[in-house]
Amino acid sequence: MKKFGLLVAGGIAAVILLSTIGPMVGLLVSLLLLYFIFKQFLKTESTGGKIGLGIIGFIVLIASIHNAPAIIGVAAAYVLYLVYKKWNENKHTKIKEESDPFVNFEKQWNELKNF
Repeated sequence: MKKFGLLVAGGIAAVILLSTIGPMVGLLVSLLLLYFIFKQFLKTESTGGKIGLGIIGFIVLIASIHNAPAIIGVAAAYVLYLVYKKWNENKHTKIKEESDPFVNFEKQWNELKNF
């Protein structure tokens, strides 16, 4: 039942992630542009250049705000990561217990003590 819940949560997160790839790319591009505009704004000495870069930066900031649903996509990617981590958690612990001779020895020793 636990695996079914993980499968459903992972499926929903994957669908949300795939549906928000466009806004995520748009947000990434607009934030990258905003970063370069800000760096250029700090380098510019002239007032006209600062005003022009300020206007362009404001337009790009509005474009990045428009891509705010990408935050939901990032959250879905994180949920998908957590589901993947939980799904593989049981496999790794079983393999580790089977391959570690000391864990088996401890189990057998406790069984003998309780016998």
